[in-house]
Amino acid sequence: MYAIVEMGGRQFKVQVGQKVYLNRLAAAKDETVEFDKVLLIDNEGDVKVGTPYIDGAMVKATVLDDTCKADKVIVFKKKRRKGYQKKNGHRQYLSLIKIESIA
Repeated sequence: MYAIVEMGGRQFKVQVGQKVYLNRLAAAKDETVEFDKVLLIDNEGDVKVGTPYIDGAMVKATVLDDTCKADKVIVFKKKRRKGYQKKNGHRQYLSLIKIESIA
């Protein structure tokens, strides 16, 4: 059984027990969060597709860690022949969640 869920503005294919990194949530560690924007549910061949979301469908997850960081992204700006160079880095904060149930 799997579901396609919209979380944090992006769509994820999730299964029960799967761990997912997504943009930082307002929830703290060990809290339970619910996502109701379920686009599709496949239950052993029985496929339900929403228009755009399935009414009454819910995915529950537990926040395992709310202080993760993504890989560093280097931002390098340069204007040739002008002597201008600027190097900057950024690491996005992420939340690690574990999918508990799809209903």
